[in-house]
Amino acid sequence: MDTLRLPFFILAIVAAALIILVELGSALILGGDSAGSSLLLAIDGLPAAPSDASSIDEPPGRGIGYLALVDVIMLYTVLLMGAGLLLPDRLHGRLQGIVTLIGSIVLIIVAFTFAIIALIELLIMLALLVATPFGTIAYLALWGFFPRGDAAVLLSLLMFLKIVFAVLLVLAQQRFLQNKGLVLIILTSLLCNVILAFLHGLVPIILVSIVDDLAAVLFGIIAIIWGLILLIGSIPAVVKAIRATVSSAARRG
Repeated sequence: MDTLRLPFFILAIVAAALIILVELGSALILGGDSAGSSLLLAIDGLPAAPSDASSIDEPPGRGIGYLALVDVIMLYTVLLMGAGLLLPDRLHGRLQGIVTLIGSIVLIIVAFTFAIIALIELLIMLALLVATPFGTIAYLALWGFFPRGDAAVLLSLLMFLKIVFAVLLVLAQQRFLQNKGLVLIILTSLLCNVILAFLHGLVPIILVSIVDDLAAVLFGIIAIIWGLILLIGSIPAVVKAIRATVSSAARRG
């Protein structure tokens, strides 16, 4: 029971990598449907109706892509475990603290930047939506026709992959269940997936883009919190590695 089953562990890493790839590639799938016909119906009778409205496309949602901010922590955790199988314990302990420190800082900066971008877009959406009639028309043209069906398929695929990842980890080594940090990040990832799917189905289609951006902001905040946890947790390891390096240099001197 205590033996690591390497094939299952490798498959778990592959599953985690696939999750990130699907999330990062979601923008290519969720490009949105043409909003031109709906826009023409909305502005029918107005003297300044644009002749090229049929070419207007809505931008993709941010929610699924922003899930990668959380799931990259899950991938990093299993990769760190895999590195422990290849590297000596002493070297792995030193690298773990340094890599985690740098990675957590990068994660916090990226998540904060992306959260601000999503928040600004969310505020623009809300401002246009309530600025009737022309602001509302502009909102509908850009964000009013979210591809909810395609998003539901992607979220179902991601949920399946995340469950497969968790099962493979347990099959690889039951003691992974004792790693509270790993269990918590997996549960966080699953919860974020459920929240996004719930929000997409909660509101009318014209408001899905708004709740999608709201979820993106939430995922950015969650990633920042996890980044801070990793940052704080890496400090003792970094201090220990520095002391060990200084002591080794002093003995050589």
